[in-house]
Amino acid sequence: MKLKHLAAAIAMLAALPAFAQDSKQDAIALVDKAVANIQKKSIEDACKDFADPKGGYIQGELYVFVYEANGFMKCHATNPKLNNKDMNQLRDANGKYFSKEMRDLAMSGKTGWVDYVWVNPVNKQLEPKSSYVKKVNDSYFVGVGIYTKK
Repeated sequence: MKLKHLAAAIAMLAALPAFAQDSKQDAIALVDKAVANIQKKSIEDACKDFADPKGGYIQGELYVFVYEANGFMKCHATNPKLNNKDMNQLRDANGKYFSKEMRDLAMSGKTGWVDYVWVNPVNKQLEPKSSYVKKVNDSYFVGVGIYTKK
């Protein structure tokens, strides 16, 4: 019986890196899906889709957020209180201006990941988080974050 538990534990640990990789791939796919939506519709209609729990843009802990090029949050799928707020001075628990870093990366035309520390809404604990960002056009960029508990 103990050997069976040990084997199960080893299998679970071996799967952790694959799960993290799947989450990264899921985040990238969700960003690409959101960018395509914005390019097809008005930004206002796309933001409504992103906030709809049945719209396919909120997937477990993954959700879409859209920034304006000036650093204001255009829309946040799960926290509408952030909509239209200036995020330029937002810092993480370590003082990192991650919002500005996301804007600078995406609006330069590059895609990529920005790491920071944020409260996980599921367990209310500070955890490492990484957000993938991509420019939509000269006005907006889209992001999706994943918690990367180490």
